[in-house]
Amino acid sequence: MPPAIRRPRPPSGWRRHLARLPIHLFRGGWGPLFGGRLLLLIHTGRASGRPREVVLEVVARDRDGWIVASGFGPDAQWYRNLHSTPAATVQAGRRYHAVTARFLTPAEGGRLMVDYARRHPRAARALCRFMGFAVDGSASAFRAAGEHIPFVRLEATDH
Repeated sequence: MPPAIRRPRPPSGWRRHLARLPIHLFRGGWGPLFGGRLLLLIHTGRASGRPREVVLEVVARDRDGWIVASGFGPDAQWYRNLHSTPAATVQAGRRYHAVTARFLTPAEGGRLMVDYARRHPRAARALCRFMGFAVDGSASAFRAAGEHIPFVRLEATDH
């Protein structure tokens, strides 16, 4: 079980503005530019009740929904907001979908991370490094890291 070396902190200042640039691209109709690798999550703020937006990387996709990971851990604002109000909207490409968040178990997260590492080895190593996990490239190392990364399944409710 890999211990977290450090907990990443969300960007601030100009880095925050740069990190939020994809939100503006989605709003401008440029969502297809990301080729399905990113989605825009529109969720409800738990304290304000106002709509909030964040762009997330898609870890896995099927016809019923998307799976995303919280790179900033369980303290990420979007993750905490979904715990409070699981109903949200996803913009994938130019299309909008009503979704409900389901939080995955550590075992499911481990399996997902192994599969993601097989499909995107460089991105998986970068995500693990960002989260503070040392991985040697083996499936067992990715599984152990995935068991500590919060994954959320955004299940489409508008089929």
